[in-house]
Amino acid sequence: MDEMECKVLKTLSHQYRNVAAASTEIINLQSILNLPKGTEHFLTDIHGEYEQFNHVLKNGSGSVRRKIDEEFGNTISNKDKKSLATLIYYPESKLEIVEKEEDNLEDWYKISLHRLVQIIKRVSSKYTRSKVRKALPKDFAYVIEELITEKEEIQDKEAYYNEIIHTIIRIGRAPQFIVALSHLIQHLVIDHLHIVGDIFDRGPGPHIIMDTLCDYHSVDVQWGNHDMAWMGAASGSLACIANVVRLSAHYGNLSTLEDGYGINLLPLATFALDTYKDTNCDAFAITFNTDYNTKDLSLDTKMHKAIAIMQFKLEGQLIMRHPEFGMDNRLLLKQIDYDKKTITIEGKEYPMLDTDFPTIDRNNPYDLTDEEMKVMARLQQAFMKCEKLQRHVRFLFSKGGLYKIYNGNLLYHGCVPLNEDGSFTKVRVCDKEYSGKALYDILEYYARRAYYATDSKEKAIGQDIMWYIWAGPGSPVCGKEKITTFERHFIADSATHVEKKNSYYSLLEDEKVVNRILEEFGLTSEDAHIVNGHVPVEQIHGESPIKCGGKLLVIDGGFSKAYQKKTGIAGYTLVCNSRGMRLVAHEPFESTEAAIMKESDIISDSVVVENFHTRKLVADTDTGREIKENIFYLEALLEAYKEGTIMESL
Repeated sequence: MDEMECKVLKTLSHQYRNVAAASTEIINLQSILNLPKGTEHFLTDIHGEYEQFNHVLKNGSGSVRRKIDEEFGNTISNKDKKSLATLIYYPESKLEIVEKEEDNLEDWYKISLHRLVQIIKRVSSKYTRSKVRKALPKDFAYVIEELITEKEEIQDKEAYYNEIIHTIIRIGRAPQFIVALSHLIQHLVIDHLHIVGDIFDRGPGPHIIMDTLCDYHSVDVQWGNHDMAWMGAASGSLACIANVVRLSAHYGNLSTLEDGYGINLLPLATFALDTYKDTNCDAFAITFNTDYNTKDLSLDTKMHKAIAIMQFKLEGQLIMRHPEFGMDNRLLLKQIDYDKKTITIEGKEYPMLDTDFPTIDRNNPYDLTDEEMKVMARLQQAFMKCEKLQRHVRFLFSKGGLYKIYNGNLLYHGCVPLNEDGSFTKVRVCDKEYSGKALYDILEYYARRAYYATDSKEKAIGQDIMWYIWAGPGSPVCGKEKITTFERHFIADSATHVEKKNSYYSLLEDEKVVNRILEEFGLTSEDAHIVNGHVPVEQIHGESPIKCGGKLLVIDGGFSKAYQKKTGIAGYTLVCNSRGMRLVAHEPFESTEAAIMKESDIISDSVVVENFHTRKLVADTDTGREIKENIFYLEALLEAYKEGTIMESL
């Protein structure tokens, strides 16, 4: 035994103090390896649509309803199955309705409790008793464990269980118990959640989604470009702050900043009202939904234009600070001819829809006015001192990254930048070129430095690179040659609005390219997949999310309402359990109220991506590899105890 191994075993001996303790843990871990692997749930491009997100999370992309069908078959009606599913999804709200409308409440409690217990037995069957016990709500842990655990020593088990349920009802704890059981089912039906990027922007409730994720039992996040903009804003990047505020204004979601995060927009509103009071703002129309208060429309339009002009200035300053970004072609404010009201882009002149810019100095177009600098300073302080936003961003850093390798699958939001021939694109970051996995790693390093670095220079470089990750042509999560926000506002010719995608997106069916990407990230198994978000799959035009024979899955199907006309559906989710992988396409979600009152679930179509040849066990997972390593050291400790090289504590 070498010195390092001896230190490891001595440390382990503090936890497993003798032969009996080490032996018991080895037996326990070895048995866990032979359980079926837990169910993984993949979601992407949620874009603030919190109602649909919460519903899909509660129903496990249809997993809860499948468990109900498996458990009860034809023994209960379809109506009763719908009612039971709704109760599991929204127990508090459903109970309020039932308690008002049900004639025989005691019987309803009795039937519902029995059915919920049966479902819990089914969904918990592939977990160890220890894991289930950890998931149990504290107030009812003992009672639930009694109900779901077989008691062979009790002759009349049915009478025993019935008496437990009868007592729960008699003492008035049935509603609380039903809520606890329903939340437990939601917990157990999905073992681990993957969010493959873009939680923020477009929809009204990213802060609600983030609160949900912060409390979720097991989750990881692959950062999307929109997440990166918010993370950059939280770190203090002025360019990212301007982007976040502009997008919020554009989609009529300034209330997300003001009410959701408590960020004070009054300085911006005051500035916009004063500076843009006599300015044409028609090019900055608001895209709003039915919840938007149109009395704010005029002010929000002025704020939209004001922050957009500041964004273009700040981005120009940043591009000039970093010539290595190769983005000089985005310095468009320099290309405006104010006398002719035209702009020259790539050698071609276009008429501009708007040249009424009261804060732009024609000779120094990228200089902020004193008033603009004050507004941005106030916004920077508001973002950096917002406790809720900072908590959410710290969660994204702790649970996330630009990519993740999990159970033999590669997860990332955008793309691996490729040249037309399928080779990895080299991207200059600071003073060195990177490609493939190394590009992801260096960009993530700088993103973390932007938030956590104490050295101001290092932090500033990190913040600029965070903006580049959001919008740069070599960014894996942007995946576009350029973002044409400027052109969309100021030029009528739609040819200038095109955002050419990276060659990656034209090579998704090339097996050699896909295999090269997997190998670049250390995955060589035939069972490996890439799970991808970012670019909506246009199912309405016959496009399939399953690429390269199932090796690559693009699961962005339009969670965001802004994309649903384009995709024809309301999002994809991916479910991977011990038997295979299943892709679920969702119809638009009406509302939480309709789901409760009408007992309407999301209508979803399920497609089997892959059936595993043999059922996957915990032994086949990343957790299994960790368990095997623990067993290795525990067996070494056991041998050391037997040989007397490490002494037992009795």
